[in-house]
Amino acid sequence: MTSAFGFWDYFIFIAYAFLILGVGLWVSRDKKGHQKNAEDYFLASKSLPWWAIGASLIAANISAEQFIGMSGSGFAVGLAIASYEWMAAITLLIVGKYFLPIFIEKGLYTIPEFVEQRFSTNLKTILAVFWIALYVFVNLASVLYLGSLALETIMGIPMVYGVIGLSLFAAAYSLYGGLSAVAWTDVIQVIFLVFGGLVTSYLALNTVSDGQGVIEGLKIVYDTVPEKFVMILDKSNPEYDNLPGIGVLVGGLWVANLYYWGFNQYIIQRTLAAKSLRESQKGIILAAVLKLVIPVIVVVPGIAAYVMINDPETMARLGDIGMQNLPSLEQADRAYPWLLQFLPVGLKGVAFAALSAAIVSSLASMLNSTSTIFTMDIYRQYINKNASDKTTVNVGRLSAGVALVIACIMAPLLGGIDQAFQFIQEYTGLVSPGILAVFILGLFWKKTTNKAAIIGALVSIPIALYFKIAPNGWSTSSFFLDVPFLDQMGYTALLTMLVIVIVSLSQNKGADDPKGIPFTKDLFKTSPKFNIGAFAVMLIIAMLYALFWN
Repeated sequence: MTSAFGFWDYFIFIAYAFLILGVGLWVSRDKKGHQKNAEDYFLASKSLPWWAIGASLIAANISAEQFIGMSGSGFAVGLAIASYEWMAAITLLIVGKYFLPIFIEKGLYTIPEFVEQRFSTNLKTILAVFWIALYVFVNLASVLYLGSLALETIMGIPMVYGVIGLSLFAAAYSLYGGLSAVAWTDVIQVIFLVFGGLVTSYLALNTVSDGQGVIEGLKIVYDTVPEKFVMILDKSNPEYDNLPGIGVLVGGLWVANLYYWGFNQYIIQRTLAAKSLRESQKGIILAAVLKLVIPVIVVVPGIAAYVMINDPETMARLGDIGMQNLPSLEQADRAYPWLLQFLPVGLKGVAFAALSAAIVSSLASMLNSTSTIFTMDIYRQYINKNASDKTTVNVGRLSAGVALVIACIMAPLLGGIDQAFQFIQEYTGLVSPGILAVFILGLFWKKTTNKAAIIGALVSIPIALYFKIAPNGWSTSSFFLDVPFLDQMGYTALLTMLVIVIVSLSQNKGADDPKGIPFTKDLFKTSPKFNIGAFAVMLIIAMLYALFWN
């Protein structure tokens, strides 16, 4: 057994890289006699079929923060972290039925564009600037950092070179081709992602059972650490603050998921590029089904790694390699890269290609969406309102390049973060509750006013900071000063909604706002295929929670 890459590992990985670049550049080519316009570049000419939308949603979502960060949380917490994935499946169904009909009917390019139509240009600009900053300084930087951490752990590539290499790979096709290149390569990326992830899960479970197979390995893991297979944690669990028991099902995780899947540009942009609303909704069903599988490839390996390092016999079989880059509860994010060391020649290349696919597809998605928001909501609004299609596309490419350079500078500064998945969720959670409150009330409550939305968005930040940093010494008995961050998000969203409702009613005295969205009887009507798929997904999730409740 060796941790080094062999010839076939390099061959498979290089072949994967050429395949992705080749497909990305091929679909990006300008058709004869046709100059790429804004719709082509930012919305893939509105031509994506359902299977491309579903695959692209998952490829954009699953990144280093899942493969490395969520595996690390699986190592430290256990299966309970899978709530993020399984509840996301339900959230996707809500988005497909209640959000997409409104967004697609309005012909949106960006989520801030909806804010302008429903509220005002000022609020749109505030949120556009926020999203650009969030994508560059948090999302892009964290994905580059975690991806480079994997390269450093597995192959010994210095962090700086890993950051540069991954960024250039993503930029090579996404900057030129736009969403079309990103979405179509995502179809290939998700195949590598799922297959490579399953390979790693197989290896981990088969190693635990000493070659007796996956089922036996799963039985051993479950019997050894049954506490790692509890979905609903009680207060005695040291990880309760990260996943606060029943509050996960009824509290702030809904805020995180609805914000992420419903109002996150680099996610929702794929659905806006669909051939039709029905095609987009079918893509949503495919993504929800894939979400059910994701914990098998990102959480189970982390739990298996925990069992392996605490079993002297297993560690003895692994030899000296097992002691290299060893994960611990303090360095849980080393779990997934540590497992990749033990894959045989050839499969190591496949698994590493899967990890790279997850990283690069997310980078490309974030870059495209950052450039879309900057170009459509900042550049064409304030700098050049009459920009030609050629200028618009070039500005999109340039802004993506600038965002990538900034993220490359920021990425190495994130060193020392452990359980990065939890870290990202927690700090994004400072701002997402307020934005969610604005959108939910803007969509479904006609009385919501622009002034109330702006006040609510601004007030939500100090409310969230109060929950986050207020010293317990102020009031040791205060319930609101000592609650898990998911609960904090839930309380922040509810308080922000209350502020918006009070201000709106004080302004319009109960009358509907002129920009309120009118609903028709058929607006939220979905096809029988969507309804059957949604019912099946919810039934499976209910069974999983019943099986692993405690």
